[in-house]
Amino acid sequence: MSEQQWIIATTEQPPEWFIQAVKQYTPASSGLYAAQLLWQRGIKDRQKLTAFINYEAYQPASPFEFGQEMHLAIARLRLAYNTKEKIAIWGDFDADGITATSVLWDGLGQFFAQNTQLIYYIPNRLKESHGLNNQGIDNLAKQGCKLIVTCDTGSTNIEEIIYAKQLGIDVIVTDHHTLPPERPPLAAIINPRYLLKEHQLFNLSGVAVAYKLVEALYQSLPNVAKYPLEDLLDLVAVGLIADLVQLSGDCRYLAQMGIQRLQEDFKQPAAARRRPGVGRLLELCQKSGDRPTDISFGLGPRINAVSRIQGDACFCVELLTSRDVKRCNELAEVTELANARRKSLQKDVQAQVAQKLTQLDLSTTSVIVLEDAQWPTGVLGLVAGQIAQETGRPTILLSTEGAEEQGSNFSSLLARGSARSVNSVDLYQLVKDQAHLLHRFGGHPFAAGLSLLVENIPLFTVAINQQLRQSLGSTTLTPTVQADLTVTVADLGKELFLELKLLEPCGMGNPVPKLLIQNCWFENSWHRNQQDWQGKKVQYIKTEFDTRDDSTRSAFPGLWWGHYKDELPIGRCDCIAELDYNTFKKRYEIRLIAVRSSVNSALNTQQWLNAPLSLTPFILDLRNQEHSAPSTQPSALIIEDCPTNWDDLRMWLRRCLATSRSKSGLDNQQQLALAWSKPQHQPPNQIWLTLVGIAKYLSRTNQLVTRGQLLEKIGISDQTLLVGIKALKYLGFTVQRQDRSLQITWHPSDSAENLADEAVARFLAAVREEQFQQQYFAEVPLSTIVAIASYDSK
Repeated sequence: MSEQQWIIATTEQPPEWFIQAVKQYTPASSGLYAAQLLWQRGIKDRQKLTAFINYEAYQPASPFEFGQEMHLAIARLRLAYNTKEKIAIWGDFDADGITATSVLWDGLGQFFAQNTQLIYYIPNRLKESHGLNNQGIDNLAKQGCKLIVTCDTGSTNIEEIIYAKQLGIDVIVTDHHTLPPERPPLAAIINPRYLLKEHQLFNLSGVAVAYKLVEALYQSLPNVAKYPLEDLLDLVAVGLIADLVQLSGDCRYLAQMGIQRLQEDFKQPAAARRRPGVGRLLELCQKSGDRPTDISFGLGPRINAVSRIQGDACFCVELLTSRDVKRCNELAEVTELANARRKSLQKDVQAQVAQKLTQLDLSTTSVIVLEDAQWPTGVLGLVAGQIAQETGRPTILLSTEGAEEQGSNFSSLLARGSARSVNSVDLYQLVKDQAHLLHRFGGHPFAAGLSLLVENIPLFTVAINQQLRQSLGSTTLTPTVQADLTVTVADLGKELFLELKLLEPCGMGNPVPKLLIQNCWFENSWHRNQQDWQGKKVQYIKTEFDTRDDSTRSAFPGLWWGHYKDELPIGRCDCIAELDYNTFKKRYEIRLIAVRSSVNSALNTQQWLNAPLSLTPFILDLRNQEHSAPSTQPSALIIEDCPTNWDDLRMWLRRCLATSRSKSGLDNQQQLALAWSKPQHQPPNQIWLTLVGIAKYLSRTNQLVTRGQLLEKIGISDQTLLVGIKALKYLGFTVQRQDRSLQITWHPSDSAENLADEAVARFLAAVREEQFQQQYFAEVPLSTIVAIASYDSK
């Protein structure tokens, strides 16, 4: 992969009056960080600041600012209302399209009887593409539909719109994608791209455009609807944030209002929620609905996963709109399993793409185009986005699955796939310029879907690369990551989190603040596979760790999605991260975005491979072998207990170095002998049974025991023993201190079985982690240990 370029945003000091204005919203902190970010992002007067932070001070646009097209749409809907025509909602299968369909289903459903006068159709992602198609239109015609209302799609489906008209079906398009070259023969087309770029409605996503249509109908037919229009805002927020549109103008206003509604509904008991399906999804992804990230990392991916894995996402509308708690719980669990499957498939495809990338010369590649017959099309967009970010190049991934199986079938000769852009390259225009080589395509500047004949892939690859090279000139494509603020570990926590929360909801044009932490290091790192809601492991990794620097003695927790602990640098480093609040663990933490060895770190040079000569002879590696006292230094400091973390080892290293510095002459330098052996571990379950057996014996005999005796008998660390003692308490054991000993008694009637399983699981996890660490320190290269010693010796 190309080396990532770090960009540190230039910080312009805002005037004092602006800082004080921001501080009114952050009474617990200085407000300086938030003021810097807001000033950088163009919020530079009191009126803009107030409207940005407080949605109640914002004046949203009327839906009729869409002009004549909105009037035409409402006139056609009123005709359908008066003549009791049958209407079909034509949706799309991504999160924006699903929520848009749901908004129209709930919103238009106030005026047209659901399932009789009003139905909906969502194309199958794996069998159909975005937009209208003649087969689906035929199906709706047979059901007696006289009007189709699209959402998040349809703007460029001119031929299909003409076909529908020939069958006696009018079409109202609500969409936010690319405009057609000329207005199709339809009832109305509501698309914010017809507005000026500066208009507050210009950035609306599909769900927000659908909402504006419903809003206009509410205004035109007052006193008909049973439920208030605002009940739709939670769905609008989900679609807006999941679709990654620029959250400015009405987009920001609607997202702010919607998140508030989402949170209020989630706080209700499950049986009392307006949207029990959304509530159950939030529970499954351990979110509470009060943060935009609960959507972007929780609800959005899960809604998208259904079509990616199953193709048919129609039931998602029922999940989002039904008030049947039992049914919603069933659908939410199906959705959660689809998301677990999506994670595994995504990881598999990502590994295969990474292997194919090794065969590409990125120095001569402007657009990455890769194909494979085994890739599932549903996850190609996600992987393409990851590769684009990592390489700094637009990426197109194509699946040719089944292409050679039925050569006589035209459709089977088509490769289908997804494209993702980066570095402000207009991907849609790039793909559009090769339209003569494509079967179908659609999308926007940052993402596109396409299909083409397999035989055209080589020509398409050459042509699109040549086109981008010509437009770039001498510009080099490089993956970049930008940090907005420089902070220390001491700055991290609740006060900074609440200050930065002023900028939410974040999105394009107002990204989540990225924090640069310099000269820090990581401790207590461990990784594990994610689990689905049933407790089964998913092939998706995350690493957890503690972050430290010289600004404070306290560590700060963090996590790194999709990475192993071994990928964290050893020693001092710089990192870029986002500050977050984990509602499940009820703690503040950082989410690692990028990390590299610090400029000032010994690890940034070859120095770590062969540390200062003054140190190297004094660290002796006698691990995993029979040993005696080092012959060169009888007073060597010998470590026979295998450490379980770098802190333990650092303590011995510093002790040895301190002793050496207090002496003079090479002959008097104290050696440090690493003399532990690879531990022979018992299975964690056996260790637990041993601990329970000892506790029962001590309770029965009334004998006392010291912690040291327990540790020696069971073979675990003091910290892990504490976790075990907590688990014993849930089984009815009482552990009391008697001088320097422990007294254990057992009252089985006091056990709490519902909590015991979770407590035992925590103990077993602690034992596994400790054993993993000991295994690591039994095998870690001496060069790595010397690197730590060389840094600590400075």
